[in-house]
Amino acid sequence: MASTNSQEVFIIGQTSEGRRFRPSDWAERLAGVMSQFRPDGDPPRLGGHLRYSPWCTPNNVAGVKCVIVHRDMQEAEPQAWDFVMNFARDNDLQIVDACLMPDAQPLS
Repeated sequence: MASTNSQEVFIIGQTSEGRRFRPSDWAERLAGVMSQFRPDGDPPRLGGHLRYSPWCTPNNVAGVKCVIVHRDMQEAEPQAWDFVMNFARDNDLQIVDACLMPDAQPLS
């Protein structure tokens, strides 16, 4: 993966050949496994075991499941970063350097 200024990497739920990755809940499962890896200062909360890490969240882009991984994880938790990236490579998933833009708000 080339050097980039983006702070996020998208793991897209499609193989390099364009096939959808299965099972259909793969993004939630992967983000769930990664939920324990959090930035310092992100205090545990009641029900905190049910929250995704802000470094690794499931999402949906153009109708395709993905996991958004923040680059801060790479420095803070290198083994966790390697696990996520190796998961993507081992399953031939598309990896894209990008950033998530907030939904546009209509102008009044």
